[in-house]
Amino acid sequence: MKAVISVTGKDACGIIAKVSAVCAADQINILDISQTVLQDYFSMIMLVDIDKINVPFTDFVDQMTELGKANHLEIHTMHEDIFNAMHRI
Repeated sequence: MKAVISVTGKDACGIIAKVSAVCAADQINILDISQTVLQDYFSMIMLVDIDKINVPFTDFVDQMTELGKANHLEIHTMHEDIFNAMHRI
């Protein structure tokens, strides 16, 4: 199973490292990552593999949300099925 993580906010040093550290701690593998900085604004989308996740998925979502709040970022984490349903024509 996969999940999509999106991160937006003011650019700062270490954003990718912080998000990646939470993923690594929960045994979540990053499959693909795209990030850009537009002037001072950071934007990133990650596709992650959650097959070996060692916490309930809802707890992981909460961890990412809290990480975002602590760093003045918007972090949204969606299960692949929800993401696909939202973007289906």
